[in-house]
Amino acid sequence: MNYPLDSTDRRLIAATQTGLPLSIRPYHDLAQELGLSAKEVMQRIERMISQGIIRRIGVVPNHYALGYTANGMSVWDLPDDEVRQAGMEIGVLDFVSHCYQRPRHPSLWPYNLFAMVHGRSRDEVQDKVERIAGMLGDRQRGHNVLYSTRILKKTGLRITQKLAAEKNV
Repeated sequence: MNYPLDSTDRRLIAATQTGLPLSIRPYHDLAQELGLSAKEVMQRIERMISQGIIRRIGVVPNHYALGYTANGMSVWDLPDDEVRQAGMEIGVLDFVSHCYQRPRHPSLWPYNLFAMVHGRSRDEVQDKVERIAGMLGDRQRGHNVLYSTRILKKTGLRITQKLAAEKNV
């Protein structure tokens, strides 16, 4: 799809490509940097989200830099009608960075709920996973933990001159 971006949208995207300002009022700081009102910055971002230009805004911490060197994706086999509620319960835990549902593949992969658990050791991660298992009780029919072996590069929205020319943005 071709969404029209004006020069102010492009300046806003360029200013946020490496992240939002680390401050109490990041949108106000962006507004000051770009010579806009905070209201306009927020309205433009909301519009780009509603149009699908921006999918989401979220925190992407470097867990390793924070001392969390054991990162395990816990995977859970739950009845499909229990996944949403269980995901909401697990997703609010302070040691879970993200939690989401994925389709199962019965003969190969029975798990339909994923929750990334962070800890300073694998033993700590395992303790936290057991805490989740206790919360889920009989709703869970099995689980496993897949540990990270490397850090994947995490980046936000990028706009390049080549992309802009190709897409007429």
